Amino acid sequence: MAKTKVKAKDEVVERNVRLTTQIIRYILNNPKVLDLLPEKFELVLLPEDDPEVRKLNLDLLDRYGSEGKPIVFARIQTSAMPAMEKPSIFVPVMA
Repeated sequence: MAKTKVKAKDEVVERNVRLTTQIIRYILNNPKVLDLLPEKFELVLLPEDDPEVRKLNLDLLDRYGSEGKPIVFARIQTSAMPAMEKPSIFVPVMA
């Protein structure tokens, strides 16, 4: 049972790494995106169609925080990323 749970978590982490690679590739191909973002930010990927990866990333943010950096959330469809479609990137603003 525990081995199955570890394997499942490894698969979620692997999907997260693939998604991170794709979003970095998107940013490298569209560097003007960086002009709209704060300096030295923490990027949190929130795939709308992969709740396990979304939960993992939010749990990591909760556990480790952003080390004082502004947080940038990227809401994406994992199915859209191979086609390099534009993710929804937003920075929460405190009032």
